[in-house]
Order: sequence, then structure tokens, then C-alpha cells
Amino acid sequence: MSVGHVLARRSALWLAWLNAHTVVTVLTVVTTLTTFTALPAQALEPDPAAEARHERGRRLYDGLCYFCHGYAGDARTLAATLLSPPPRDFTATPDLDAARIVTALREGRPGTAMTAFTSRLDADGMAVLADYVVREFVQQRARRSRYHSAENGWPAHDRHAAAYPFADGRIGLDVPVDTLDDSQRAGRSLFLSACISCHDRSRQDDPGPVWQSRPLSYPRPGFAPGQHAIGPDSPAAREVDAISAASAYARHDRAPDIPGLSRRERAGEALFQANCAFCHGADATGRNWIGQFIEPPARDLTTLSASARTPRHLRAVIRAGLPGTSMPAWRSVLSERQVNDLVAYLRRRLACASSSQGASTAGAQSCSGSLSVKVLP
Repeated sequence: MSVGHVLARRSALWLAWLNAHTVVTVLTVVTTLTTFTALPAQALEPDPAAEARHERGRRLYDGLCYFCHGYAGDARTLAATLLSPPPRDFTATPDLDAARIVTALREGRPGTAMTAFTSRLDADGMAVLADYVVREFVQQRARRSRYHSAENGWPAHDRHAAAYPFADGRIGLDVPVDTLDDSQRAGRSLFLSACISCHDRSRQDDPGPVWQSRPLSYPRPGFAPGQHAIGPDSPAAREVDAISAASAYARHDRAPDIPGLSRRERAGEALFQANCAFCHGADATGRNWIGQFIEPPARDLTTLSASARTPRHLRAVIRAGLPGTSMPAWRSVLSERQVNDLVAYLRRRLACASSSQGASTAGAQSCSGSLSVKVLP
């Protein structure tokens, strides 16, 4: 065999060996790459325990939070329109973390409608709820959480799209109907027949007068203002009838206990409770049932201006009454001494009211001690 043949054979063997190892190397690289590219897919597999925890957070949120913060976490609810300051929009707070939410759940937020939830949630429940809010609203802003979705029982809700402008405030409900096109008129009609029960007025260019409640009757026969005391353990408090005890007016029919009254002031107190409290309330605010029933309502004596608190002005009003109101003249009922006793008590009572509100009243005596509630004989 010549030297050329030997070299040729060795070259062939070397090439065969090199090709075989190249294939193995390529397969190894491909396998390695395949392994590495498969890792992210494995990492994205949902954790059943984490998902169950998230759904628990959703149930807690829907049961406790959505009324103010909304299913979408954006605080676009009817309740939110009635609160000042409004509830937090979680979707617009990118730096909000779970720790801050837990603090708010545990302590509330002073000066807002956000109250503490320690009576409703334990520490674990607060943590679960906080994590849900962060993931669902702060990070993902999940579409699934919006109220009008199939998951919440609103399939194909887009068919009501004509009413959307009236629900989200793009078109005011009091916009003249003749300025709307056919689609907008149909949407307005749909909103008024269905959506308004939850969305209320949404937006009005002229909201009109602010309505407030007022009593329509006085279902308390035989009741004497000031005869009841505050406190569930008080025998007198248990005598208040069910209707009045459940109303917002009952607390104003309870007389404040002002410490350190002089003899004249105590005499004036007895006169006030026997004659004036029927309209002005035992606490002199006029926010009792009768005080709000009459028209115009009885004056809140605790908010009188400094000029209206002077002894001269008070005596004049008690004697002559106030024309155009239910305030009668008492000059034929009370003696001069009784009027002076009543004025002395009123000035002391008003001084205490100003003191409790953090204000000072020129010319009025200071109120020593704190106000409590007493039962008058």
C-alpha cells in the first residue's frame, strides 16, 4: 500500500469521526437549548394553592369592599359619589403595596369613610385581601373583575351600550331630550328604566336642590323632652319607644348635664326643659323630632352668633317671640325673674356648646368639666 493510500484512508477515518462527534455536539446543544427554553413554560404553570388563595381574596373583596371601591377597584360606584373624600382608586395607585392595605384594614383611615375591619377580618384574612387587591387591581387591572361581566352574571352586556354615556356621566341626564339623536334617546330611556336603580343620576348639569329628611309625624304620646338618659343600661333609656329610639332625633331629646351650674342657672335649666325643649330639643339644637317637624324648623341655639347670644337679645326674643316662625312671645307666661333665669342658663349652655366645638364665645362664661347626660326629674 502506498503512502498516498494510507494518508487517504486516515483522512476518511478522521472525517467520519469528526462528523459523528459534530452531530452529537449539535444534538447536545439542541437538547440543552430545548431544556432551557422549556423552563419558562414550567415556571408559568399556575399554583393551585396560590389560585385558591386569590379566589378567597376575591370573595372577601366582593363581600366587604366593592360597595365603595367597585368590582374593578376603580371606585366608580354610586356610594363613592356620596363620600368625601372619595374612596381610593386602586387602579390609579401604582405604588400601593400589601403592607399599606393591611394597615388601612387594621386601623382605618381617619378623616375618610374607611373604617377598621378588625371585627370582620383576622390577620390572615387581611393579608389575603391585601394580596388580592395588589395583584388584581394595582398590577393586572384585571378585566374579569369589572362588574358588568359574564362572571358576575351580565352576559353580552355590550348590547346595552347605548345607555353607557348616561351611566358614566358622558351625557348629563338633564340634557334636553330634543338635542339627543335617536340612539342617545334610546339609551336614555333604557337608563331610566333599568340602570338608574344602581347608577342613580350619574351626572346632572343642574343637580337641583339638596334634599334632606324631615319627620312627618310625632308618634310619641305622653313623651316629655329631657326625661330619658343615654345609655343602654339606664332604666330610663329603656322606656323610650321603639320608633323614637331607632330614629336620629331621639338623642336630641336628652338633656346635657352641665357641671357647676349656679342656682339661677339651675332654675333656668328647669324652665328650659319644661317649656323650650319641646321645640328646641333637650340639648337646645332644635334637631329633635318636633323641632324638625315645624316649618321653619326650630333654631339651633348652640350655633347662635355672638350678637344673638347677648343677654339683651335673648331677653327680647323670649319676651316678644320671632315673627314668621313658631317661636311665640313668652312675656305673658314667664315672669321677669324667670326670663332672666332662662337667659342665664342659655348663655351657660351655649358657652358649653362652643367649648365642646373648640370655639370661644365672647362674653359667655366658660364651661368647666365635660358634658354628660342626665335624667331630669
